[in-house]
Amino acid sequence: MVLFSLVATHADIDLETVAQLSTGASGLATSALAGSPAVAGAVVLATCNRLEIYGEAPHPDAVAAARAALISQISGASGLNDQIVSRAFSTRTGAEVSQHLFAVSSGLDSAVVGEREIAGQVRRALIIAQHEGTASSGLVRLFQAASKTAKDVGAQTALGSRGLSIVSVALDLATDLSENPDWSAKKAVVFGTGAYAGATMSLLRERGCTDVHVYSSSGRAAGFVATRGGNALDEDTLPAAVAAADVMIGCSGSDSRVEADELARIRAHSPQPLIAIDLALTHDFDPAVGDLDGVELLTLESVRLAAPQEQAESLEQASSIVSGAASAFEQERESRSVDTAIVALRRHTMNVLDAEMEKVRARHGCTAAAEEVEFALRRMVKQLLHVPTVRARELASNGQQDAYVAALEALYGITVEPSAGATAAGAPGSAAACPVDHNVVDPGAGGHGSGGHIPGAGHIPGAGDIRETA
Repeated sequence: MVLFSLVATHADIDLETVAQLSTGASGLATSALAGSPAVAGAVVLATCNRLEIYGEAPHPDAVAAARAALISQISGASGLNDQIVSRAFSTRTGAEVSQHLFAVSSGLDSAVVGEREIAGQVRRALIIAQHEGTASSGLVRLFQAASKTAKDVGAQTALGSRGLSIVSVALDLATDLSENPDWSAKKAVVFGTGAYAGATMSLLRERGCTDVHVYSSSGRAAGFVATRGGNALDEDTLPAAVAAADVMIGCSGSDSRVEADELARIRAHSPQPLIAIDLALTHDFDPAVGDLDGVELLTLESVRLAAPQEQAESLEQASSIVSGAASAFEQERESRSVDTAIVALRRHTMNVLDAEMEKVRARHGCTAAAEEVEFALRRMVKQLLHVPTVRARELASNGQQDAYVAALEALYGITVEPSAGATAAGAPGSAAACPVDHNVVDPGAGGHGSGGHIPGAGHIPGAGDIRETA
């Protein structure tokens, strides 16, 4: 299995294109898995300034087909042709996948460097994929490691300690543009009831703004304000609230937006200026509202340009933590990749041992002498398999697992099947013919059941533990 990712972010393309690509993102993972055998798992991370798809393919040669399937799905949902969609996404494989996701989750790739909201979005992306059944085991480990890395960056560095976020920077800009910086005297209208709307409500409250109204085109405003405060608006009460507002903040990204001519009509007799903050990727406000008299429009691009730079030392520390975590994740993943080969070697060896023991029993019967021979052979096999097992881990950690698999085929004629499971190396097939409790026989007693214990015989290679260490 191989991990890959398709990445489209504010760093490479404009936010309008990101918004278009994100159309239909909620159903992308499910449809991709159903539509292509090359996609064995998928998690979609869609935020206000990025669309990233993390996938798992059955083998490296399947990545191109998996990418093509995802591009086709995105094209169909967004209405953009395949070529435009394909150019918008960069493709990562191998160590680049974990390095990028860990940096994203830690806020190093955000428009506001060090912001903490992205860590929650990464966690939610995994939860959604698990709920929908699209998260493979490899992707679950990847996203869990990314969340742990984000926590480590937050705990061990000063990055993000100021609590900066896209919302906080936007409100700072609004304060600078206001004739009266006192938020307790402002009336605000918030569009939306999602994560950004929740963060906006919290920050408005921190700044002393208590006159807050919330509108949702989906009708969820009442439930939203019941737990967060504020007043719910509907289509009938929205115009009057907008007319009286000092600030309106768009966080919904719904299909219906406030048009410039409509806003001009509603505020025709409003004496106070209006600051419109559009944090929705698909725009809650017509960009032309910025051309209206008495209206200042702030967008995600405004926020990105105004975001302060974090201290170089904190960035360096955070980058070091991310790199170390990504390296450790890849080493652990490489180590897992030889498990199947280890199981195949143990199965092969145990099959040889079982065949020889069949000959011994055919000649001597199920006697104490035969049991003594079996104990000795199993202990010897365990010792013989120790070094090849250790070498497999070492080679995998250096990315040389293919050499190990090739050696097994050249030396033993063993073909390693990708689907081989850890339990396939189970107990010898002859156990039913001569059941023996290998943990309680004393070889010196001349029989079985005498309560002795053979050092080293209590863990038989091939008995289902593919992580054995000597």
